[in-house]
Amino acid sequence: MTHAPVSGWGFWLLILLIGLGTFALRLSFIHLWGRIQFPQIVHRALRFIPAAVLAALVLPALLRPEGSIDFSVHNLRLIAGVLAAIIALLTRNVLFTIAAGMATLWITQMIH
Repeated sequence: MTHAPVSGWGFWLLILLIGLGTFALRLSFIHLWGRIQFPQIVHRALRFIPAAVLAALVLPALLRPEGSIDFSVHNLRLIAGVLAAIIALLTRNVLFTIAAGMATLWITQMIH
């Protein structure tokens, strides 16, 4: 089954409808959050969303820099990521963690 491409006004109408749908969905949660009493377990679970999203974005770049899983010492991103994770655990300082991870990556890339 082939579909004709959306063009002209149809394209912009589609973009507008998708934008309105996204806005309505987000606004509904913001609106409901203050009016409905959610169970405490929901509040606890929502605290982990930022960490889960960050892990979903960062881990594939660390573990699969060339498209396949690489746990070798030649995976410079993984080395920098592990060092950054250790620094994060020790210092709890986000800026220092990012700076140390980037510096490690740059230095290992220059050496390699």
